[in-house]
Amino acid sequence: MKQPIYIFSNGKLERHQNTLAFEDSEGRKRYAPIESISELYIFGELDFNKRFLEFLTQNEVLLHCFNRYGYYVGSFYPREYYNSGWLILKQAEHYLDQGKRMELARRFVSRAIGNMKRVLEYYLRRGTEELQPILEQLELTRSTLGQQNTPEALMASEGNARQIYYEAFDIILKQEEFSFAKRTRRPPQNRLNTLISFGNSLLYVVALSEIYRTHLDPRIGFLHTTNFRRFSLNLDVAEVFKPILVDRLIFSLVNRGQLKAEHFSEGAEGIFLTEAGRRIFIQEWEDKLRTTIDHPSLKRKVSYRRLIRLDLYKIEKHLLGDRPYEPYIAGW
Repeated sequence: MKQPIYIFSNGKLERHQNTLAFEDSEGRKRYAPIESISELYIFGELDFNKRFLEFLTQNEVLLHCFNRYGYYVGSFYPREYYNSGWLILKQAEHYLDQGKRMELARRFVSRAIGNMKRVLEYYLRRGTEELQPILEQLELTRSTLGQQNTPEALMASEGNARQIYYEAFDIILKQEEFSFAKRTRRPPQNRLNTLISFGNSLLYVVALSEIYRTHLDPRIGFLHTTNFRRFSLNLDVAEVFKPILVDRLIFSLVNRGQLKAEHFSEGAEGIFLTEAGRRIFIQEWEDKLRTTIDHPSLKRKVSYRRLIRLDLYKIEKHLLGDRPYEPYIAGW
């Protein structure tokens, strides 16, 4: 089974016969068979050449780059092997038709809010009664989605829902050193915002990697506007999975004491995870993606990473008119 590789050190990447060779700044070399690698996550400063990128393309390996603060900066997206001209036409048709686009966009937002509620209900059942008013506000917001007539209005509703949802974080965590206050991004102004931004970035690139292995085009989203600058479909899909993958992981890491104040650094650019903090987060992130659950309709166990791919297949069926898209909803 193919696995992602994370590289934190500075050094050099190159092809060595049929393996990926990494030489760090101290001259130590490590090798990995290319057929065992699904994608590369680069956090260090690395040198590589065109021949190396050709090697990745031949083996369908994506490369995702992050800067020294842990921000995602871009991907090497190899030549697509699975593209279907017919499906891309259907994807564009659904984007250009306002009614069809809005139908999909509403489904992303409605299910994203639904999964926010599932997360809070989990903690409510464990005695955190202060969450009940927040749950009611989330449901009220979701009930108004049918009144929104543009993707921008839906994005605003989703943003309002998240602001309501974020009020629950301090209630669930009860950790003064991880108090929330408000959502801040570039740069994050406190440790909890740093974790949210880092986790969301990882989810965006996982969704992008899964799209690569379908017939879909990542540049054509429905909730997020398609433009000249970036991928957008992976952002749409990530909205559905943020609460159950990123947020639940953050609650676990903080409440179990796996991440502490010492795992963060502060500077003029904001607050960021140290390399040790990133390693802890990524280890737990990969463990989470490999975790399997009983799938209600397939009647077998599937991993959380596989759930993302299955949602993409459901989008394909929706575009082809086979079955309306029903995004994943957490079962607990």
